[in-house]
Amino acid sequence: MEYTAVRDNIVLTNAARIIMTVENWLTYLGVILLFMSTPGPSHLLMISVGMKNGFSRSLATAAGDLSANVIQMLLASFGLAALLISSQYGFLLIKWAGVTYLAWMGVRQIQMSFRPSSRTDTASRTTLRKLWLTGFITSAANPKAVIFFAALFPQFIDPASHLGPQLFILGATYLIVDGLFLSFYGKTSSVLAQKLNGPKKILLDRISGAGLISCSVLLAMKSQH
Repeated sequence: MEYTAVRDNIVLTNAARIIMTVENWLTYLGVILLFMSTPGPSHLLMISVGMKNGFSRSLATAAGDLSANVIQMLLASFGLAALLISSQYGFLLIKWAGVTYLAWMGVRQIQMSFRPSSRTDTASRTTLRKLWLTGFITSAANPKAVIFFAALFPQFIDPASHLGPQLFILGATYLIVDGLFLSFYGKTSSVLAQKLNGPKKILLDRISGAGLISCSVLLAMKSQH
């Protein structure tokens, strides 16, 4: 009888822990959705890439962005946030390298739109490798993301449970939600671009270039804090 009571108590405790874990996950999901509700540099980048290259090719940019997120999560999990904070020169170098790259890409795209050959040459699309790199650099240019993850994850971790599986769930959830948002922006801008042609398409290319420059401006503003 005593053994049964102890066993039932263990089952109830484990069940309560599972419920708390689900509650924590739902709260975490709500925080992420709230965070994603305001478009950031990566989202603006997806709009720009989607308009210029189409939805399927914009997924390469999304993959680059998420790849950088994975690295940032790993750095946060290994406790390197403090190192980034103390290394101000390295911090700023990464940021401004990304800002410069995006600004250069935007200016170059606008310049190309004024060339007659670029208006009809559909074979000169950006390579998938370059699209991936653009997404990666945009995300990696914000090293504070490491600090963000390092501050966010502990709020939803149960010290009594295994750390590894919890970090995996938190990281995977963020990547899935972010991937869905990135895909939404890429798809929406791609559909809009398909409805335009001729002079309107040229204007769209210039807007796409301006979008890249806007990304660089947002990153530059972030670097001021």
